[in-house]
Amino acid sequence: MNFFKTKPRTPPDLVRGLRDAIPKLESAPPGSETRRKANEEVLKNLQQIKAILYGDGEPAPELIAQLAQETYNTDLLYHLVVHIHRLEFESRKDVVQIFNNLLRRQIGSRSPTVEYLIAKPEILFATFAGYDNEDVALNTGMVLREMVRYEPLCRILLHSEQFYKFPHYIENTTFGVSCDAYANLKETLTRHKPMVAEYLDKNYDRFFTSFKTLISSSNYVTKRQSLKLLGEILLDRANFNVMTRYIADEGNLKMMMNMLRDKSKNIQFEAFHVFKVFVANPKKPPQIESILRRNRDKLLVFLKNFHNDKEDEQFTDEKQFLIVQIQNL
Repeated sequence: MNFFKTKPRTPPDLVRGLRDAIPKLESAPPGSETRRKANEEVLKNLQQIKAILYGDGEPAPELIAQLAQETYNTDLLYHLVVHIHRLEFESRKDVVQIFNNLLRRQIGSRSPTVEYLIAKPEILFATFAGYDNEDVALNTGMVLREMVRYEPLCRILLHSEQFYKFPHYIENTTFGVSCDAYANLKETLTRHKPMVAEYLDKNYDRFFTSFKTLISSSNYVTKRQSLKLLGEILLDRANFNVMTRYIADEGNLKMMMNMLRDKSKNIQFEAFHVFKVFVANPKKPPQIESILRRNRDKLLVFLKNFHNDKEDEQFTDEKQFLIVQIQNL
C-alpha cells in the first residue's frame, strides 16, 4: 500500500511546469541528457493539459478556467509558439491542439483567449513568422488559420506590415508551405467580407500591386490559385467599389486578355472569369470600351472557339453573353 501517494497536479502547476521546462530546451545542447529530460517534461505537461481540455468524458469547466487563466498569466502561448521549433514532433501537434482549443473557448458570447490575443498581437505575428521555418510552418499555419476566423485577429493581421509577406511565403517556400500560406491568405481575404471590403477600398493600390506579383507568377499553381481568388474577390457583392475600380483600369484588362491565351487551359479558364467582368460592365469607361472595340473581331473569333469541349452550362451561357456584348460594341 502506498502511503505517499502524490497529489494530482493542478492546472496552474501544469502550466508553470511547462513554462519552466521550455527555457531548458533552449539552453541544453541537442542530444544531451538535459535536453532529453526537458523534452520528456514538456511532453508530459502538454499531454496532461490536453487531457484537461479534451477530457475522457465531459471536460470540467472550473479546471479549464484555471488552466486558461494561468496560461494568460504566464504568457505560455507566446513561449510555445516562439519555441515550437525546439519541440519534438508529437509535442508540436499537442501545442496546435491546445492552442486551438483555448482559442475556441467561449464564456457566453465572450471568447477570452481571443480577447487576450488582441492585447498581445506579438503572439499572432510570431505564429505568422512560423512560415520562415519549414519544419514548423504547417503547425503554426493551423494555429494561424484558427486565429483569422475571429474578425478582430484577422483585422490585426490585415492592417499590419507583415500581411504583405504573404506573397513571399507563397512564392519562395516549398510546395507544402506555399499551399498553406495561400490557404491562410484566402481565409484572411474572404471570411470577414465587410471588414475586408473596407480595407481593400482604403488600401487599393498597395494591395493590388502586391497581389499582381502572384497573378504574374511563373509558378503554375500560384498563378492559377491567385487568379481564382481574384475572381472571387471581384465577384463578391461586398467588394462592389473595389471591383468597379479594378475593371476601370486598362492595364488590368490587357493583363487578363493576355492570360486568356496562356498555354494552360486552366489559367485561361480562371482569366475568363475575371475578363467577363470587364465585358459585362454596363458602364464601361471609354478607355476600356476602346480596347474591346479595337480587338472586337479577334475577340469574337477567339471566344467562339474558346473551351468548346467544356460541358458546363453556366460557362457556355456566360461565353454566349460575352459574344453578344462584344458584337454590340
